[in-house]
Amino acid sequence: MASAHRRTLAFSLLLACWNLPLPAQEQGEWSRFRGPNGDGISDSGRLPVEFGADKNLVWRRALPPGHSSPVLMGERIFLTATEGEKLYTYCLHRKSGDVLWRKAAPRDRVSKLDGRNNDASPSPVVDGERVVVFFNDYGMLAYDHAGEELWRLPLGPFNNLYGMGASPILVGDKVILACDQNQGSFLIAVDKTNGEEIWRVDRPRATSGHCTPILYQPEQGGLQLILPGSFLLDAYDVETGRRVWWVSGLSFEMKSVPVLHEGVIYINGYGSPLNQPGRQVVLPDFAEIIVSNDVDESGDISEKEMPESRASGYFEFVDLDTNKKLDQSEWEYLQAVLGSLNGMLAIKAGGSGDMTEENVNWTYHRSVPQLPSPLIYKDVLYMLHDQGGLLTTFEPVSGEVIERGRVEGTIDGFYASPVAGDDKIYVVSLGGTVAVLAASGSIETLAVNELDEACYATPAIADGRIYLRTEAALYCFGLEGN
Repeated sequence: MASAHRRTLAFSLLLACWNLPLPAQEQGEWSRFRGPNGDGISDSGRLPVEFGADKNLVWRRALPPGHSSPVLMGERIFLTATEGEKLYTYCLHRKSGDVLWRKAAPRDRVSKLDGRNNDASPSPVVDGERVVVFFNDYGMLAYDHAGEELWRLPLGPFNNLYGMGASPILVGDKVILACDQNQGSFLIAVDKTNGEEIWRVDRPRATSGHCTPILYQPEQGGLQLILPGSFLLDAYDVETGRRVWWVSGLSFEMKSVPVLHEGVIYINGYGSPLNQPGRQVVLPDFAEIIVSNDVDESGDISEKEMPESRASGYFEFVDLDTNKKLDQSEWEYLQAVLGSLNGMLAIKAGGSGDMTEENVNWTYHRSVPQLPSPLIYKDVLYMLHDQGGLLTTFEPVSGEVIERGRVEGTIDGFYASPVAGDDKIYVVSLGGTVAVLAASGSIETLAVNELDEACYATPAIADGRIYLRTEAALYCFGLEGN
């Protein structure tokens, strides 16, 4: 069951103050990863329940591989892809799926990525005039809708153990990008018209992360950017980059996008099996381990000098400078890593400074996913596990579990996050199975659709159509007449 820190009465009294509008997104748009403010929800009607190669298929366009999700604006669809060592931005016609243009990005390096990542993982972001893309092996580029390059901004090289995964977002006159990595993590805002840096802030506690931020408008003050990272969820002033408030208690490794619902932020994070409650490993302090284990008297701890424990496999992960030794700061990071908890957290938005005690409404620690982001739709919170199609639904205010079980036909892995629209939930597995659920909190399926192609990308939904990318193609599904 969900643990407390519940302040339901206070929460209810303040809901009206927190329902302030965010920057508007026009109907039919899906302009960033997971759509409007990253919540995975479309206002579209007439969405199909059953679809496939011979049912409700509007078009299919073969494309080179990439893990980025499609974004939509006007008559255009944008995504990124790789062909050999080439990095491309693609623009497709929304009605026909025809390729309108593709542009190659510069590439002056080829980074080693985790096998689950891809050179084209971050999703584009688009407005009415430009599309902005980010590649791990170059940085950011902007094009107009006709494919003319507007600006480029080299960034990196990066030293994220897995490779970069966060996507840029557009906020007013700014493009904002989170660059969390082993060392030197930062958050950057650039002018969307020319790519010139407006502000940059360091994120010293962030060491491993791939989260794309969302926006929060407090009752008083300027618009804020909400960004989870190692151990912390941080809120930044959009205009200045100033860190306004934060909450601790997150996993050491964060990948999912938070969702904001009625003044509360929901975020899940998973590090490892050792981060389940009751399984944490407690290591001695650095001064003690140096006395007992520093055989070569170097003042650091090598892999051979690590104490025998369940934590021994973490050495490469916490060797942030990759010098094959752990200094005191890296040892303390290891202690923090092992002390963190996997969890879904409900965090009241707002405040100043450390808001951990005041703002954490509830936490839940069972079957927490690493990759799929949470979804709140029709007053139900959905949490999809990475493996086996295990879905947990919650009453979001209290954290009480509504139902927990495996979604029919989806005994598989999951990279894509669930999305929703037209009273339906769409769950896409790694193997290309798409389960459709009624938006009731139940895990009972309306249909199970098979695409038989690997799928890493999160679908886009708009105007009665679902745009679903596999490793081989982009599909557009919709009912006749849409």
